[in-house]
Amino acid sequence: MKKNILVVDDELTSCLILENFLSKEYTVISTNSGLEALKSLEGNLPDLIISDIQMPEMDGFDFLREVRLMGYTKHTPVIMLSGKTESKERVKCYKLGAQDYLSKPFNPEELKEVVKKNLCPIHFTTSW
Repeated sequence: MKKNILVVDDELTSCLILENFLSKEYTVISTNSGLEALKSLEGNLPDLIISDIQMPEMDGFDFLREVRLMGYTKHTPVIMLSGKTESKERVKCYKLGAQDYLSKPFNPEELKEVVKKNLCPIHFTTSW
């Protein structure tokens, strides 16, 4: 059975690109805002969340904070995406509970490996 990934990004193009890269191996559900994503989490618990940072209404930092405060999603792996490459933004994501951070534009091969790493931690890996 395919693992579920929730993509949160206000840019439709980014959602489509992520769906295109990941949908062969995973079930990908996209939302266009942090608020919409939080509502989605009430009925569907994904195995992984990929979220943009710069979004209107609720940015990725606030979304991540809310995800970590929910009891049932506090351990769900989260990968943050951003067009910014500053170290302080990356550190802020880690402090809020993100497992990984990728800069846009991202390398599709790196994205796939980061997703795999978060869905199948190394101590569960049976082969190299």
